[in-house]
Amino acid sequence: MLLADPGYPCNRHFVRLVEGDAVGIPVGPETGYQLTAESVDRYWDERTTAVLLASPANPTGAVIAPGELAAIIALVEARGGRVIMDEIYHGLIYGAPVQTTLAYSERALVVNSFSKYYGMTGWRLGWLAAPDDLVGAAEKLAQNLFLAASTPAQYAALAAFTPEARAIFEERRQQFLARRDFLLPALCELGFHIPVIPDGAFYLYADCSRFTDDSYGFALRLLDETGVAITPGVDFGHHLPNRRLRFAYTNAIPQLAEGVERLQRALLR
Repeated sequence: MLLADPGYPCNRHFVRLVEGDAVGIPVGPETGYQLTAESVDRYWDERTTAVLLASPANPTGAVIAPGELAAIIALVEARGGRVIMDEIYHGLIYGAPVQTTLAYSERALVVNSFSKYYGMTGWRLGWLAAPDDLVGAAEKLAQNLFLAASTPAQYAALAAFTPEARAIFEERRQQFLARRDFLLPALCELGFHIPVIPDGAFYLYADCSRFTDDSYGFALRLLDETGVAITPGVDFGHHLPNRRLRFAYTNAIPQLAEGVERLQRALLR
């Protein structure tokens, strides 16, 4: 299975769990930290069966452009493969609205969750949209991996579809956008390089090579000295991990401002 590097670390382990081989394709600012039809074509070989995409993506917040997504799907399906799309951050979009992958293909599989847009992190509830010919196989996996979602989580999910709840989710999305627009220039002023403005999720993927060639040690030192927690690139893959950091803007702007101030003091030292 082909997937982007950097990417959500568990994805490659999920592939291994079902005895598959995950092949990371290096992605960078030049492709908006996403796979392209060209890169998929270059890495596809006789053993490839699927491509796993994520839009918006963790750790970059990157969104696949509609035209590129359509091209990837056409390429993969022409070769008899499948596209699996992680749409877990799908509601948290700050640019032009995007459609689900199912608008482009009836053969694709879509993974989604109540964790991010619906704010139900920890309830462990999500869903899979699969074509008819794979439903049986998906049911076997579900029965052996988790069996069923808890009853309280299912009732909580039902409440997420009320008009009142949707208004709350939209307000949260606007708050995330304001946080992104605060934190991105603030980090750039500190000396971090963020070449791609993320159109989704709640992360900024920054180049920290001005300060270090060891993002793990750098993040650990900042945590120890300032109490500010950031995530080193080594958590997300093998492509330039020592030069990358992920910042999450899941806190309110006053807390983000405090974090930036602490980082500034530490970096000046």
